[in-house]
Amino acid sequence: MLYPALHLSISIAAPPSRVSEFAGNPANLPHWAAGLSAGIRYEDSKWVTDSPMGSVEVRFRGPLEYGIVDHDVILPDGTSVHNPLRVLSNGTGSEAVFTLYRMPHVTDEEFDRDAELVRADLARLKDLLER
Repeated sequence: MLYPALHLSISIAAPPSRVSEFAGNPANLPHWAAGLSAGIRYEDSKWVTDSPMGSVEVRFRGPLEYGIVDHDVILPDGTSVHNPLRVLSNGTGSEAVFTLYRMPHVTDEEFDRDAELVRADLARLKDLLER
């Protein structure tokens, strides 16, 4: 099955390596991905965060040196949600591109809300890295 996808991107005036290293460090997740994480901790060899969905595990995939900041979110019911995030070179800075997949059970309103949350997360990432 193929899921509809929406690519959301933002230009960031910072080198790709800096963006990838920051965004790909699980400890930084609460600083820029508020839609997912209000805090994160490392317990039992896993990164765990308390999200609006409950306690979830976050697994980063990488490799960061190639701008791959993909992360999987393991929901309380065991469902894994793949979140592709790429950091591309854009002139002297970067382009952060997040792919939001629409799962079969998601309504139009929920998908639109999720897209707005991702846009806000990307804007926070930009703000933090351009300071």
